[in-house]
Amino acid sequence: MARFFTACVCFSPEREVFTAVESRTPALTALSAGADRLTSGADALEALQAVAETARAAASADLAVVRLVDRGELVVRAVAGHAALAAEIEGSRVLDAPPDRELDQVGELSPGLRRIAERAGARATFLVPIRLEGQVGALLELHRAGGPFGATERDAARVAAGQAALVLRAYAEGTAGLSSSALMLTAEALAAGGDELRGAERIARLAADATGAVGCVIWRSAVEGLQVLARTGVTDERAVRPFAQAVLEARASDLDDLDDSTVASFLVGQPPIGVLQLVFRSSAVPPESSLATIASFVTRAGQALRALERADELRRELERTRDLLSVVDEATSQLSLSHTLETAVVRLPRLLDVRSVGIYLRQHGRLETAAACEVTGPHSVVAERLLELALGPFRARGFVAATNARANRHLVPVRAAVEEAAIEAVHAVPLLAHGDVIGLLAVYPQAGRALTDDQSALLAALAAQIAVAVQNAGLHEDLKRQEAEQKRAREAEGVAARRLSALYEISRSFAHSLSLEETLDAIATTVVELLEVDVAVIRVPDERGDVLTQRVHVAGPQLEEAMLAVFQRPEHVIPSPARRRLVQGHSVRVDARTAAELGHAHGLLVPFLERGSTAAVVPIATPSELLATLTIISLDPGRPLKDETLDTALFVAAQAALAVDNARLYQQQKAFLDSMQRSLLPRFRPHVTGLEIGAVYESSALVGVGGDVYDYLKTAEKRLAIVLGDVTGHGIDAAADMAMAKFVFRSLARLYPEPGAFLAAANDVVVEEIGSGKFITMLYLTVDAEIGEVACASGGHPPPRLVHEDGAVEGLEAPGMVLGIESGQPYEELRGPFEPGDAVVLYTDGVVEARREGELYGEERLDALLSDNRELPAQELAEAVLADCRRWVGGDLRDDCAIVVVRRL
Repeated sequence: MARFFTACVCFSPEREVFTAVESRTPALTALSAGADRLTSGADALEALQAVAETARAAASADLAVVRLVDRGELVVRAVAGHAALAAEIEGSRVLDAPPDRELDQVGELSPGLRRIAERAGARATFLVPIRLEGQVGALLELHRAGGPFGATERDAARVAAGQAALVLRAYAEGTAGLSSSALMLTAEALAAGGDELRGAERIARLAADATGAVGCVIWRSAVEGLQVLARTGVTDERAVRPFAQAVLEARASDLDDLDDSTVASFLVGQPPIGVLQLVFRSSAVPPESSLATIASFVTRAGQALRALERADELRRELERTRDLLSVVDEATSQLSLSHTLETAVVRLPRLLDVRSVGIYLRQHGRLETAAACEVTGPHSVVAERLLELALGPFRARGFVAATNARANRHLVPVRAAVEEAAIEAVHAVPLLAHGDVIGLLAVYPQAGRALTDDQSALLAALAAQIAVAVQNAGLHEDLKRQEAEQKRAREAEGVAARRLSALYEISRSFAHSLSLEETLDAIATTVVELLEVDVAVIRVPDERGDVLTQRVHVAGPQLEEAMLAVFQRPEHVIPSPARRRLVQGHSVRVDARTAAELGHAHGLLVPFLERGSTAAVVPIATPSELLATLTIISLDPGRPLKDETLDTALFVAAQAALAVDNARLYQQQKAFLDSMQRSLLPRFRPHVTGLEIGAVYESSALVGVGGDVYDYLKTAEKRLAIVLGDVTGHGIDAAADMAMAKFVFRSLARLYPEPGAFLAAANDVVVEEIGSGKFITMLYLTVDAEIGEVACASGGHPPPRLVHEDGAVEGLEAPGMVLGIESGQPYEELRGPFEPGDAVVLYTDGVVEARREGELYGEERLDALLSDNRELPAQELAEAVLADCRRWVGGDLRDDCAIVVVRRL
């Protein structure tokens, strides 16, 4: 399992080239420091980190990277240099093979290494292969944005490469054959293992290979004693078992002699969950320092084993869930009461890891045993008491549980029956079907054991399903004798299905749109289809609560004109007895008297009512507020509104109230947050001679303050400065960062009139003010109509588009780091001519990253739109871009969009 390393060093072009003596001295010092760190107990990665840091200093580099050559991959293990780039590449892998000769051209590098060079902005490179044990085991790369490397710099690179090789050899010899990297691979292999057994076998095999042991045994501590979890190279684990038992009892690792071998035993986990043993030949026992490394590795092994155990527990929970579904499916596959009960008592013990189960049903006013497994004696008497407790003191919990049934004070009245039935512990859940208590489901674990939360929830779910199955089975068995019962059951099932369908439609519409108007339309449409009525009218108070506005849905187009004439006009809220009944949550049937109380529109229904039509008003309300009213009308005298129809309407209205309340709250929040965000945007556009300005902004459909901000400032009669940025995050924090960005622009724009200088100063301010882990992308652009020039600098922002009068579109690609990462950053400027008729378009990433089925709107589509609409005024061009984005996504935007257009007249 040998591993080798690659070192990468990036040099800065601004620093002076060291002399030969000066360049070698730091490298030799680094070699000494690396040896010192090895002597003081530093591991290979620490020593190589020291090499990278010292090599960077010796060669005046910007970046130094140490890579591991591992099974055909180059793995980064140590990085010294710029924090952002170091964090990006640390731990990364490439599949490139290491070259066997020195390279001094970027184009000669393999694709993976070339990407790093390009990411560092390198224009010159120098790569030195390092051979370990006859093969290329390490590389040293030098990258620089300036000219080629000189001879002195190449010598410094070779010294650093030799020092890295010495570090690796010194480490390998000092550990007497023990491979720290191999042990790390072992831990990673275990953590990535599939099931627990495969993971344990893998760690046993790899641990033996990495330590030079002839065998390895992993023991697990269980109630029955130590059990072998995995072994390799050991044919008879009984010889080493006593050593494992002794280590487990003493809670300390140990070395023991066995014939011509030595056994090293380590505790696994804290608290211990087992023991890992390595068997060495007596002539190859590792030193104490190596044993410490193994012990550290075993700690990680314990964590991995625990993770595997948790994964195994999750699998068991999934199996229980599948069992629950299979029980329900099997119990309901036959509408037979005996089959349902037999299925439940047979499957429940294995499902919940208990021995005894009892199902009790109410018969003639008392509980009787309907089915039981491994429980005898007067346990139905105990069940009566448990149901009494479940419906009384424990009603809020929904179950009764006792880990010591004989000592439980609530079971004192039936203690004799508890003892006679040999009940040690109990967990019972009432069986409820359509609000009726039809029985009790009880399991009887061993003394002192309680069901876990998952098992308790599973039992409750199963009880609900069993209750429904039992009742359905009973109804089926009475089918031939009770035709009326069968019809009622079918109607109840139909109502339940329609209710579920209505709830689905209401929920789907709300989740799809978040619009109050569309939610109301969906409720009205669903009610007409669900209740099979002719008209549904939803009346909602306005913001002041005085005027009612309507949403009308009619079953057929032939009725639409007449019903819209009746209900379309707004109407004032009229206090009345009928209105009070609605506020109290009751439905109101509409007749001539209540029609007059409810208002003019309902009064117009009186001629229809006199001809046999029926109507009712149902409240759409929360417990504290009447949100709206639902009027339902059946114009056909042969299909009058029944009580069952009103009950269903009340049920749907109660659920619809949640959607209406949420939609209303969403609109209020959205309006507030939009107002808050727009207050941070410029309120007026400056008048600059020779320039035309247009700007649009649209927040996303989601609730929350976004991070887009823009502003402009007139710095001379014919000169305009524009800033456009995007801060990370949403909400109040994003608003605060937007305000900061606007303040920075306003305070620095006149002090630093040039884009590059402005962004450098702004970055220094943002670094000090912005929160950890956050940043701002920013574009700063100046337009001078006097000399016809546009200049820009960018801090990680999408490049603006320069639209020429002939329709050509080009991007102003100005490189630069986002603001807020590190102070002292330079920013390049791009300058170009800005001819009459030209326009420059600034935008945030919400434009080009608008998605439709995973496809981005993109710069190419944006350029084509700008070219086709180049003759539009600035404001109309900005609006055209936004409209095209909205068309592309097919609805509401999922991200904020800000667009600023400046055209030279």
